[in-house]
Amino acid sequence: MNWSIIQKESRVLQSYQPKNYPMRRILTLIIGTVITGSLFAGGLVTNTNQSVLYTRLQSRNASTSIDAVYFNPAGLTKLGNGFYVSINNQTIGQTKSVLNDYTYLTGTPKEYLGDVSAPVFPGVYAAFKAGKFALSAGFNPIGGGGGATYDDGLPSFEMDVSDLVPLLASQGITTTQYSADIFFEGTSVYFGYQANVSYEINDMLSVAAGVRLVTAKNTYNGYLKNIMVNPNYPAFGAAYTGGMVLASDFFTSGATTLNTLAAGATAYYAGLQPIIDGGGGTVLLSDGQTVGLTPAQIGEIQQIIGAAGQNPTGITIALAQGILGIAAPEFTDGATEMTYYAAATQNIELDAEETGMGYSPILSVNISPMDNLNIALKYEFKTKLELTTKVFNDKSGGGEFIDGEKVIADMPAMLAAGIEYRPIERLLVTGSMNIYFDKNVDYDGYEDVNINMIDKNFSEFALGAELGLTDKICFSAGWLGTFSGANSNYNSDLTYEFNSNSFGGGIGLRIAPMLDLNLGGQYTKYKDGTKGFSHDLGPIQIPVTETYKKNVWLVAVGLDFFFGSR
Repeated sequence: MNWSIIQKESRVLQSYQPKNYPMRRILTLIIGTVITGSLFAGGLVTNTNQSVLYTRLQSRNASTSIDAVYFNPAGLTKLGNGFYVSINNQTIGQTKSVLNDYTYLTGTPKEYLGDVSAPVFPGVYAAFKAGKFALSAGFNPIGGGGGATYDDGLPSFEMDVSDLVPLLASQGITTTQYSADIFFEGTSVYFGYQANVSYEINDMLSVAAGVRLVTAKNTYNGYLKNIMVNPNYPAFGAAYTGGMVLASDFFTSGATTLNTLAAGATAYYAGLQPIIDGGGGTVLLSDGQTVGLTPAQIGEIQQIIGAAGQNPTGITIALAQGILGIAAPEFTDGATEMTYYAAATQNIELDAEETGMGYSPILSVNISPMDNLNIALKYEFKTKLELTTKVFNDKSGGGEFIDGEKVIADMPAMLAAGIEYRPIERLLVTGSMNIYFDKNVDYDGYEDVNINMIDKNFSEFALGAELGLTDKICFSAGWLGTFSGANSNYNSDLTYEFNSNSFGGGIGLRIAPMLDLNLGGQYTKYKDGTKGFSHDLGPIQIPVTETYKKNVWLVAVGLDFFFGSR
């Protein structure tokens, strides 16, 4: 190690603090909408794909069938008197891709793939219609509903690990590789329990009021361990000559070496003072035996001076003491930084969950100006959710998840409008619109943080059509377009949302006088998005470009039972 490197070491390492290789940055991924938000149709954190009829039509806001329990509660008054039950399930998969061109990533540009799945995504509805009244209840995953697995990590935390390469190089320590074992799995589901009362004012106008109880649970389990580098720096030990070693071991050895040098420099600085006071300061260090130094002491002082980057040949004892006085605190600072990085590259594990509960009032109006035309409006109030963190087995992700911590996870208010029209008896055409009032939601999750993540409210528009071939079989298809208002502060490899197009279709079968079978499928393609940003590499800003891709597919099956008149 030379003198300039020791001086640089303290400054450069200090400029990197407090990087912390945070498990929270790795795992907040799922705290954002990647898990806890809308994985499928709907707004940023709201699922609206809540029935198989929706899957095969894409537009159900003016529904007057049993799924109106969720989509249009006021429309339930159009049912015949009797009892109705609907049981639905969707199997859903989402593939996410992030392409990152950060200079120090292995294999730049590097693609990261994540799989989000929900094999069971239920929707259960029941309604009882008698005269002008209808009572109804529903259960569904109103948010989240899936689990995510990231086997190869994401750039937001691998970039931090890859920074070890330039960090060590800045100190004259050659290293060309890094590696780490990274794993994360998370699950999230926001269950909605909804109850409505609907009333028919007259043949044209119906109204409904309801409430939804939302229970939220997010679970996080993961680790970041075995961070390794291949430093070629034998000064810290014979093991460090180019092979892959644990970064924490390397930094620990470096801290030990530097502390030893600091202690030696401090001791000899004080030990030389009596010799200098006695007039021996002008004696060459190499001739120190003439003023009482032993050959071993002379050799140790020369070694320390050499480690400080100075040539010990031909210098006086007074000059040697000056060098030792300057080197001692530099060695100490370097050891402190090495100790910091030894701790920062230790294994980190996480086992935690977040839970909470909230309520949302719901108002609905259904208007039927003529027999073949139906118009619906629904307003869902904001659901205020505060999640409480629970840490298990002291595995908190390096202390980033705090037991008992509160996190804001509000769901936005939503305005829904829909229309259904039957130009002929067996043909239904329908359109829907949803607006999610995201600008009124604190998406950064904390009251004391104020990050503007939303430029405009999220909106979606849908069109669908259904054709009955006979009284017992019908086919349907639909399209849904979404328009995100999230800005670059919201979008990252952890969570991103861009405009999308969904296409769905399916079939409805009357398989018994009191039983319908619905089958559907849907594919959603999101518009590719890009984001440019700067990654902090100490005092240097490195430009980075990321490209985001996402698609979703689902298959669905449902049974609708009815007991009474249609």
